Amino acid sequence: MQTNVECLSYLNYVNGQWQAASSGQMIDIHNPANKDEIIGRIQASNLEDLDHAVAIAKKALPTWRNLSSVERGNFLHRTADILEKNADEIAEIATKEMGKILRETKGEVLRGVAILRYYAQEGMRQIGEVLPSSQKQNILLTKRVPVGVVGVISPWNFPIAIPIWKIAPALIYGNTVVFKPASETGISAAKIVQAFDEAGLPKGVLNLVNGKGSIIGQGLADHKDVNAISFTGSNQVGKQVAVSAVKHGAKYQLEMGGKNPVIIMDDADIEHAAELTVQGAMKQTGQRCTATSRAYVHCSVYERVKELVVKKANSLKVGNGVDPTVDLGPLASEQQMNTVMNYIKKGKEDGASLLCGGEALKGEQYQSGYFVPPTVFENVTHDMTIVREEIFGPVLGLIKVNSFEEALEMANDTIYGLSASIFTKDIARAFKFIDEIETGLVQINGETGGAEPQAPFGGMKDSSSQSREQGQAAKEFYTTMKTITITPIP
Repeated sequence: MQTNVECLSYLNYVNGQWQAASSGQMIDIHNPANKDEIIGRIQASNLEDLDHAVAIAKKALPTWRNLSSVERGNFLHRTADILEKNADEIAEIATKEMGKILRETKGEVLRGVAILRYYAQEGMRQIGEVLPSSQKQNILLTKRVPVGVVGVISPWNFPIAIPIWKIAPALIYGNTVVFKPASETGISAAKIVQAFDEAGLPKGVLNLVNGKGSIIGQGLADHKDVNAISFTGSNQVGKQVAVSAVKHGAKYQLEMGGKNPVIIMDDADIEHAAELTVQGAMKQTGQRCTATSRAYVHCSVYERVKELVVKKANSLKVGNGVDPTVDLGPLASEQQMNTVMNYIKKGKEDGASLLCGGEALKGEQYQSGYFVPPTVFENVTHDMTIVREEIFGPVLGLIKVNSFEEALEMANDTIYGLSASIFTKDIARAFKFIDEIETGLVQINGETGGAEPQAPFGGMKDSSSQSREQGQAAKEFYTTMKTITITPIP
């Protein structure tokens, strides 16, 4: 494909061709399990490269949107088949790029396959409706049409699934795409685009431009010919994207941070609750916007829950994600490790008590990577930094509560509103939680993570721009509406 075997360099993809950036510069991609290993290089593109890609996407738009949605769906079906065939290879690349374990990256690739197949079927569903008119002889109807050129800015923590859940609906509804992935996972992005290329996607419909976020990401948000921006990442950058998009009238969709709580009540299945709380906090090394970060535990079961949580956290094996016996891989980068360790340090300074973890792992197998063990705090108060701010690492705080009402109030006391969970057998309490928790995703007796292609995904408060991704809700962002009146001539 687009690789150079000697230097493992990966090119941009514009107008159906693999192309080098005009700068002639590249970005090294390091393995976070072994920082001395360069697994490949991606293009360090500039605004000239971006302008070219946007112009190509704009040129390709009329032909693509004039295809039937069923035809567009056929391309997604073929892409899904190719992605599935190459799932093992792509999973290994993703693991080497950002660290999480192979069974997680393999699951993510297969999730991408499911998303593609779901949206391929969207091409056979309704795109409008017939409405009653006040004039009996008139026909009044609506029709959804594409918004135009869509900029996709995706993060490094889900390098396969998140780009696909943005690109697939954008394409099925007739838009063209300029895709800017996180630099840390630019190789995984190239593998996704290669699958679309092999599926025969027409030239210019999907374009990949790798490069620094401050240049290419910001350039997409600023670009006058980009009609919509779909962004997943930090709150700080997301708000910059929104301001830039508004300036030139582009739609924007933001999915940002989370500080996700679980509530464990006295009537919960304690073993089940502890297991899923640890999974929610520690899977993918805690590098999920839906990761469990705060656990509010009823005082009558607190000690038992604490014992189980610590036991389960300590049982998790940390190591290189390509090792099938490992449960947690490294953090994605040195910067990410420094951020997590600074939060752990702040937790100790603020007076939280460390129950397990808390120090970067040492020894021969860890010395070249960014390894932090599962870390659990107790004696956590609600004003502590580790309770207020997103950590994005394998860190969990346990907080003892006396009632459901106290837990719910504290769970809602945050700027974030992405996901929340409660463990209880009381159906009335579960429904009260559903009604009163201030999050876009609500779990009853399940972990805070998880999403399905057919269901809307998104948060409230500062976690989201209030729009939703995935499911049929995606059409609200990737299309705009025409209202049509047909008056018969006698």
